Formats: sequence, C-alpha cells, structure tokens
Amino acid sequence: MNAPAVAAAPPLLDVRDLHAGYGATRVLHGLTFSIAEGSITTLLGANGAGKTTTLRALCSMVSASQGEIRLAQGAGNGAAAMRRIDGMATEDIVRLGVAHVPDGRGTFTHLTTEENLVLGAYLRRDRAAVAADMERIYGYFPRLRERRAQPAGLLSGGEQQMLAVSRALMLRPRLMLLDEPSFGLAPLIVQELFSILRTINRQERVSMLLVEQNAAMALELADQAWLIETGRVVLAGAAADIRRDDAVRRAYLGY
Repeated sequence: MNAPAVAAAPPLLDVRDLHAGYGATRVLHGLTFSIAEGSITTLLGANGAGKTTTLRALCSMVSASQGEIRLAQGAGNGAAAMRRIDGMATEDIVRLGVAHVPDGRGTFTHLTTEENLVLGAYLRRDRAAVAADMERIYGYFPRLRERRAQPAGLLSGGEQQMLAVSRALMLRPRLMLLDEPSFGLAPLIVQELFSILRTINRQERVSMLLVEQNAAMALELADQAWLIETGRVVLAGAAADIRRDDAVRRAYLGY
C-alpha cells in the first residue's frame, strides 16, 4: 500500500489525522489528505468505508474527535495562509466557500427550480451578481431554464441532480463536496453531468472533492484519487496512474 501523498500544487484544503463518527461509533480513523487548488479529487472505497462521513466531517455535519482541517484563506495563497475550520459551524464554513451537494440531491421539492437557486444564494447580498450567476448557470444547464417555474419535485432525477449542483454553485464556492452525483441516473445523463462538472472546474477553477461509486467515470474526471478502507487512506496518487494500474483496478475498484 502506498502512503498518502501530499498534492504538489498549493493546497486549498489540508486534512490531518481526522477522526470522526456518530456518537460512540467511530467511522474515520486518522484520515490524512490534501486537495490542490483548482483540482478535482475523487474519494473511492466500498460502501461503509467512510466516504460520506468524510464529506460531512469537512463541513461540520458530524463531529470530529481529533485532527485538523485547514482551508486556504484566499486563492493562490497556499499553505502559508491556511486557517483551521474544524469545529466551526457549518454555516460559517459555507461562508468561506465550501458547498456540499449531498447524496439524495436534497432539493426542496415544493419550491420551483428558480426558488431553489435563489435559496442557494441566501448568504449573498450582491443581488445583481446573483442574477448574473443564475443566467450563467442556466447556460450550463439549459433544461433548468426551461423548467424554472416548475416545482423541483416534478423534475426528473437527472434534472434534480443538475439543480442540486446548480444550487451549490449559487454560493460561488471555492470547493464543492459532491456525494454520489451519478446515483440513480441513466448513463447518458451521467456523462452529460460529468462533462459539465469538468467545464465548471476548468473555466471557474472550482475545486471538487467527489465521492462516487462509478469508479471508472470518477477516475476519468479527477486529477487525484484517494482510496479509503474502514476510515483510513490506503492508496493515493494521480487518477490517471490508478486508472491504468490493472492490479489496483482488480483489487480495489472492481472493474
């Protein structure tokens, strides 16, 4: 097994010896990794390995009993300007530019598509910029524009997932935490969604931490990959290298 590697580019997020869980149940046992600014990192592992708990711990949705989570204070400042966010309230972490797209999409089904997007910008006061961002997001997801007045509960599964991503983008995040965005979607919809995520990453430099059971697509999208087992990082490296390694694919990724 390889030791966890530190990303070569300046880190946006740095996690050291993270332990977390639910009540007396420990799920993460000393997780250590970094996410480079402007990168896409995928977190892979079997069900129950601790992937979703990792995302929740990063935004204080579960309590961390030990370890440090540090976030760069501004783009391009690197490790010298990191600040600790473990122990902060979830809303304060969101204000620092960390957006969470949970599994199950989490859209407000009784609100319209546009109302969901407006809700995504609830921490912002720059109304003109919010309106401009909404138009930009409709450019990424034209079907959401067509359904802007439709209740979110009447959207297809793929459209609801696009709405969940779009609502997170309305925060103007620096880091997006994406939990199983392909779950329950048709393959063509998944390809479309992942293509848009790549475009957002490249054009807007939004960093992403992606939890995804579709390992092949996740490794195709990501720059870096981390494999966890029972709450520990057991393998780390460039996504392209892991994708090409037959032994790793057979042993860990199941394809």
